[in-house]
Amino acid sequence: MTILSLAKAINAGLRRSLDSDDRVMLMGEDVGALGGVFRVTDQLQAEFGRERVFDTPLAESGIIGTAIGLAMRGYRPVCEIQFDGFIYPAFDQIVSQLAKIHKRTDGAVTVPLTIRVPYGGGIGAVEHHSESPEAYFAHTAGLRVVSCSSADDAYGMIQQAIASDDPVLFFEPKRRYWDKQDVDLDGTPTLGLFDARVLTEGTDLTVVAYGPMVATALAAAREAATEGTSVEVIDLRSLSPIDFVTIERSVAKTGRLVVVHEAPAFLGLGAEIAARISERCFWMLESPVIRVGGYSTPYPPSKVEQYYLPDIDRVLDAIDRSLAVQ
Repeated sequence: MTILSLAKAINAGLRRSLDSDDRVMLMGEDVGALGGVFRVTDQLQAEFGRERVFDTPLAESGIIGTAIGLAMRGYRPVCEIQFDGFIYPAFDQIVSQLAKIHKRTDGAVTVPLTIRVPYGGGIGAVEHHSESPEAYFAHTAGLRVVSCSSADDAYGMIQQAIASDDPVLFFEPKRRYWDKQDVDLDGTPTLGLFDARVLTEGTDLTVVAYGPMVATALAAAREAATEGTSVEVIDLRSLSPIDFVTIERSVAKTGRLVVVHEAPAFLGLGAEIAARISERCFWMLESPVIRVGGYSTPYPPSKVEQYYLPDIDRVLDAIDRSLAVQ
């Protein structure tokens, strides 16, 4: 086992993918000599050369359009969108082209393209650097959307994403880049890329979270335990498809569900989860599904972002409100 930050774990996963498959290439703004703005691709150009790890012009639509062509020719490009809010110039390429080529060609053409997206707030960044755009892409048929939350998971998930024949948007919670964990660099993933993971087992209530909010959910569960409440925490991991089987199994046990994400609660992933679980687990639920998310406002200036981001207290309040329904 090696102790790595989440950023370094993704770096190690990229290195392993580059080493194991000559068709893999990394492309994006400053991913080469600089190693990316968060140094996630640090030293990879030095190891694998400029033909496989290379900088692109400052043009997200061009990056994704070029990568689609490469993928159609048999390569496995991995694109970095430097910040979440910069992905919108490439939105048309992603939802109109990338998501539809496989279906449009009746399955004859695959587009094994991975798009890495550092996302979310909590780092004191300026405007357009703290977005949570995952719901736009999870809504689009033809795209796979995943989000890692820990170093150990990130190491395996990035390799699985690159190996997938489907296009994958790989959302990386940037404020967790420096969180460290033991990582087995010789191991293989124990879960499929689209499977949820039960992190802590509980009997009173289920909390589902993903990406940057998983650490917050775990902290809330620990605090709830001091008051005698047993909380089961699930890391969703995959946002499209969603592993509803794991969630349903947990809700059948606990009878209560709180869904937490950093993106605005309005029409977010939590809305879909709440609707599906209300349909499928209606007779098992002891209280309504409660959502905890960001507010329906543009992301605020960094000095006040702590009031926007869901925190432990907001999750605990949702837990208390759920348990209050008898």
